[in-house]
Amino acid sequence: MTSVGLRGLAVVLGFALIACSAKDADNSATPAPSATEQKLPEPATAPLDAAKAATLQAVLQKVVSQYAATPDSESAARGITAAVVSDKWVWSGAAGKDAAGTTLTAQTSMGVASITKTFVAAEVLLLAQAKKIDLDAPLSTYVKHKLTANNATVRQHLAMRSGVPNYLPDDYARMDKAIAAAPGRHWTSEQALAYDTAAPGQPDSPYDYSNPSYVLLGMLIEKVTGQPMATVLRRDLAAPAGLERAAFQDAERPQPPLAEDRNPFCGRTADGFVPCRAFASQGAANAGLAADAPTVARWGYQLYGGRVVPADLVRQMTAGDGEYGLGTMLFSRQFGIGTAFGHRGELPDYKSLLVVIPDHHVSVAVLVADGTKNADLITADVITAIQPLLTS
Repeated sequence: MTSVGLRGLAVVLGFALIACSAKDADNSATPAPSATEQKLPEPATAPLDAAKAATLQAVLQKVVSQYAATPDSESAARGITAAVVSDKWVWSGAAGKDAAGTTLTAQTSMGVASITKTFVAAEVLLLAQAKKIDLDAPLSTYVKHKLTANNATVRQHLAMRSGVPNYLPDDYARMDKAIAAAPGRHWTSEQALAYDTAAPGQPDSPYDYSNPSYVLLGMLIEKVTGQPMATVLRRDLAAPAGLERAAFQDAERPQPPLAEDRNPFCGRTADGFVPCRAFASQGAANAGLAADAPTVARWGYQLYGGRVVPADLVRQMTAGDGEYGLGTMLFSRQFGIGTAFGHRGELPDYKSLLVVIPDHHVSVAVLVADGTKNADLITADVITAIQPLLTS
C-alpha cells in the first residue's frame, strides 16, 4: 500500500503436505488425506484453562516489557494482541498500549492490511466454482484496464505471477502525499491504480508481490457480481465464518475499540477508520480489512479448515512449493510446527500475522500496534508457547 512497508516481503521456506498411509481395496498404498485436504472440526468455544492461558499472556507481556527496556528491538512492541483458535480451546489476550497511549484489549481492532487478500482470493475461487469466472482466462476478459492489457490470467494475478509489478517507491510517495492532504477522502480503485506508473511485464512471470493485482481482482468481483466488494465478502465469507467484528473498509466501519495510529499520512484526527478513511479505501481490496485478533484467528481456522470454502478450493489456495499460493503465503516449517499457511499484513502503525497449522487444527493471529516491528519473531514465540498445549 505505501512506502512504509506494504510491499509484502514474504520470507518463507516452501510447502509440503504431511500424509499418512492407508490401504485401498486393491491393497496398494494410498495416502490418507491430511488436515489440509479435509474439513476441520467445528472451532471450539471453550476458553483455555486459566493456568495455561497465563503462559500465553506472559509471552505478550514479555514483548511489552522488552519494549520498555529496548524500544528499538524488532521483537519488542509498545502494544500487542493475539488469539488462538483450535478444535479444543480458544484463547485471546493483549498487553501494552497503542500509539495514543490507550491500553489495548483482546477486542481492539487494527488494520490487518494484506490479510485482506485471503478474502479476495477465496471469493474469486468461489466465483470460479460457480462458473462465473474462468481462472485461466485473461483478467482483461472481465476488467478492461491498462494493467490487464498484457492478458495475464485471473489465476496469475491471484498467484502474483501476472507480470504486474507493485507500486514503485515514487508511486507510494505521491499516494502518501495525497492521503496526507485529505485523510478523510474516499478513494476508488481506479483512483488508486492511477498512481501506478510501473509498466507490466509478461504474464506467467516469476513471483513478484503485487498490490495492484489485488486491486484489479477486487474490481473483478464487483464486475462479475454487480455488487460492492464488501457486500459480497460479507455475504459469502464473513457471515458464514461468524466474523461479526471484521470490517471491509471503507464500505464498513470498524467496531470499537480501535487502536489509534500516529502515522505521518493520516495525521492525528481519528475518523473511525484504521488508520484513516483515505488510507483504507485506496487499498480496500489489497489491504482494507480491519479486525481484532480473535476474528482474524477464527477466519484462518474457518478458511484453511475448509469450513467456508470447499476443501478443493483450499488446496488450490495453498498449493505450490514457493512463497505464495493463491492469496496465501506458504510458511511450510518456518514456525517449527509443521506445514502452515496464512498471510502477513503491514501498515505504518500496525503489523499483523495469521498462521494456520491445519495438521494441528490451530490458527494463530498476532496484531502489533507498531508498524516497525517483526511480527514473525513475536508470532514464533507465541507458537512455541502453544505447542505443549495442543497435546495436553
